[in-house]
Amino acid sequence: MTFYYPEPAFRHDQPARVGILLINLGTPEAPTAGALRPYLKEFLWDRRVVEIPRPVWWLILNGIILNTRPRKSAEKYASIWRPEGSPLKHFTERQCLLLGEELARRMAEPPLVDYAMRYGKPAVADKIRDLKARGVDRLLVVPLYPQYAASSSGSALDAVWQTLLRTRNPPELRALRHFHDHPGYIAALRQSIETHWAQHGRPDVLVMSFHGVPRRSLDLGDPYHCECHKTGRLLAESLGLSSEQYRVTFQSRFGKAEWLQPYTDKTLEELGRAKTRRVDIVCPGFVADCLETLEEIALEGKASFLNAGGGEFRHIPALNDRPFWITTLADLVLSQLGGWLAQDRGDSAGSAELEQRLRRARALGAKN
Repeated sequence: MTFYYPEPAFRHDQPARVGILLINLGTPEAPTAGALRPYLKEFLWDRRVVEIPRPVWWLILNGIILNTRPRKSAEKYASIWRPEGSPLKHFTERQCLLLGEELARRMAEPPLVDYAMRYGKPAVADKIRDLKARGVDRLLVVPLYPQYAASSSGSALDAVWQTLLRTRNPPELRALRHFHDHPGYIAALRQSIETHWAQHGRPDVLVMSFHGVPRRSLDLGDPYHCECHKTGRLLAESLGLSSEQYRVTFQSRFGKAEWLQPYTDKTLEELGRAKTRRVDIVCPGFVADCLETLEEIALEGKASFLNAGGGEFRHIPALNDRPFWITTLADLVLSQLGGWLAQDRGDSAGSAELEQRLRRARALGAKN
């Protein structure tokens, strides 16, 4: 058996295409322990996610975690599961579809747009192979994480590199590394929050909760902590908030090691004990609602705040499929495609190149 993936049959009459691959974290196929086990195994065995030495971690993962955590996680997923399935998958599919439609409105020959999940399905390798079969020879990879972290964006790019390592004829490649300070992204967050406030009024404190990572990652040079704080500062400035009116916090701790602080749950408890009249919370690091926003924040976070004595708690949804976010996503994509699009070469360049290729191929006896 060859090490390389099979190459699609080459056709001289197939035009070369630009492809865009959105990559999100992933989701189990169903909110059950049986579906959670393989998903968690793939996720937690990633060296980017857990940097404990492999032999030690293998024993912990297979001997303890995978025998206890799937059932508990399944209960959490069941609390946020929708008729259409996983919220993360639903909104990622919507973003993919709407991005394709937005690009089609803006150009005569839009790129092919698809999505993959870093863990679970659809897999990155499968989607890259499918795009190649559809004629893609230039690929832009877009991890859907605004702030770069080795354990999120870095891992998504690992999956791409690993696929190309086994690809005999890889496409030309570009990647969007991060967009934590992009003006359109900040504006989309501001518009989402202001729309919420127009309907429900303003809170006393806005909590901006980001996914947590071990403190050790910051000490080793990961830029995630700084990028989260820059997003928080820019968003607060755009909303006209003073330093007393917002907090930047980190959620989703795992294990006994120190993680980035301040912790979201502890901050909500402190605000509750201070009898804060109302807290709103938004998760700028998630462009699609998922387990961490809908269960950990909207349910568990609310309970932490109210049980500590707080007043009103409101969770502001992620950007999801809001039109102003899709417009920004299209702007981000187009900013990375300079020189790749047909209009950059002239409207007739692509068809002329294809015709010349066909003539040369037929002269050599090719049938297509």
